[in-house]
Amino acid sequence: MIALVADHLWQSTLCAGIVGLLMLLLRRNRPQVRYALWLAASVKFLVPFAALVAIGTQVGWRSSATIARAPFTLVIDSWDAIGQPFSRPAPTSAPATTSAIVASWLPILLVTMWFIGCAAILLTWVVRWRRVAAAVRVASLVDEGRELEMLRRLEPIAGIAQPITLLSSDTSLEPGVFGISKPVLLWPRSIAAHLDDEQVESILAHELTHVRRRDNLAAAVHMIVQALFWFHPLVWWIGARLVDERERACDAEVVRLGSDPRVYAESILKTCELYVESPLVCVSGVTGSDLKKRIEQIMKDDAGATLNVWRKILLATAAVAVIVVPIAAGVLSSSRLRAQSSSPTDVTLGPPFAVVSIKASAPDDAKSYPWAIGPNGRFAVKNVRLRNVILYAYQVNIGHLWGGSDASSWTSDKFDIEAQADGNPSGEQIRAMVRRLLADRFNLIVHAETRELPIYALVRARSDGTLGPQLRLSECTGKATVMPSGPFDPKNPPPVACGTMQTRPGSLTARWLTMTEVADHVLAIMGRPVRDRTGLTGHYDLHAEWTPDSRPPGPQAFGVGPATFTALEEQLGLRLVSDTGPVEGLVIDRAEKPVQP
Repeated sequence: MIALVADHLWQSTLCAGIVGLLMLLLRRNRPQVRYALWLAASVKFLVPFAALVAIGTQVGWRSSATIARAPFTLVIDSWDAIGQPFSRPAPTSAPATTSAIVASWLPILLVTMWFIGCAAILLTWVVRWRRVAAAVRVASLVDEGRELEMLRRLEPIAGIAQPITLLSSDTSLEPGVFGISKPVLLWPRSIAAHLDDEQVESILAHELTHVRRRDNLAAAVHMIVQALFWFHPLVWWIGARLVDERERACDAEVVRLGSDPRVYAESILKTCELYVESPLVCVSGVTGSDLKKRIEQIMKDDAGATLNVWRKILLATAAVAVIVVPIAAGVLSSSRLRAQSSSPTDVTLGPPFAVVSIKASAPDDAKSYPWAIGPNGRFAVKNVRLRNVILYAYQVNIGHLWGGSDASSWTSDKFDIEAQADGNPSGEQIRAMVRRLLADRFNLIVHAETRELPIYALVRARSDGTLGPQLRLSECTGKATVMPSGPFDPKNPPPVACGTMQTRPGSLTARWLTMTEVADHVLAIMGRPVRDRTGLTGHYDLHAEWTPDSRPPGPQAFGVGPATFTALEEQLGLRLVSDTGPVEGLVIDRAEKPVQP
């Protein structure tokens, strides 16, 4: 939470700084423009960029790139053919610099300090508001007289459609507009004895301008900003700028409506001599801001230059960028955000095996042995690379396991692992126990990471959308409850059960799989992640054969080559198109030679 608040503060501060730079460019333009920009800087404190980014993540157009979780049986001839990693420096962990006690109490302390400051400011404003509200309650309604006639005559000129209620008060408060939705004009009863008709009219015009501009509402919004971010000096500085520019904008409008600058200036000075300023900025008066500068500006009768075309374009571009840029960032990162929600490192470690034996494989043994996983809690592999065991334990697809600098040099070494668990654990429980074995015996540490990498997009190859003869809707009614038993024999493979796939050099077969599963798992042999963009729904059966490409290593170990692409297009009616996209994988931060207890 502290990090989120800190991000929001520096982003809002940066926006305010940009507005400050724009003020240098617009210093000779009308105060209405500068007021609008300062108000936008204020509102930015209430609208975090994170909210706009979140909106963008909801409309992201790119498909999610998650670590595959195979819901079916995977049969592969040679586990040693699984893709080779590329190295990446292992991230270093920052040492703890704060004790656990201080770290646990710091958020509470900061929240308490913020709450006390916010409550104190709100309490002060409530007291001041009640003071003005009390004056309004005891004030008398003005239903006739000079001031009311002037007010009704000026309202249409100032653009006020709804008549303003005029209240006469005996307090020492200056003339001011009280209220937001239904504002009333609080008018000192004694002011008539000190100001002539022209001066009264100019003061009334000033207050009507506040009403038309809805200055009370804008001031209330910024008061919320000040209460929430009372600790930030910039919000108070922005508040002063808002009052300064709004009063200058009203002054320019009063002169534009026909008041004599000299008479208007004299009316402001007399009001300042006789009455006190409004205690709240959301009760718009006439005496706010720097009087000396205001009087000078009024006497110059210079309302400021209008915006030229280039400055309008600049302001419009800046306004659009503030909204569009974070939303676009959310759109571009939506896939990554969704991918992170299913991080492979979120999985738990199971209990240890009862018996474990780990030996380095014979260096001259080139054979491939079947894996023995269950029943009765057995996990046995022979002449298998450590990386392949990690792939099994974390269910990571080919090419999604990346080595850290201290692990990549030897994790392709082969081992014979024999482990026995008590009882009869399920397949997923054995997988969790293997993760424990890797952590305990190999000191394995991994983390999930998303990278922008080359991928393949799986699309329909034919313009009419028809499928190839070897790809059809599945004849299965669901996933098989009983899988083929016994070790896998490449020369005499068992029938492919519903919900399973079989990959061999020069062929691939699958039954009752969605096209997303086909892309994620069946076509994982292609050496790149594959994303389904076929638009096909439902479950399919497929079978494709081609002349294996014998070039080692990597995907070619499965016979993948140019003939593979041709077979997919001709037999399945599918095509693989090169693309790039976010790919989440598993990074090996640390792995050590096995430790025997």
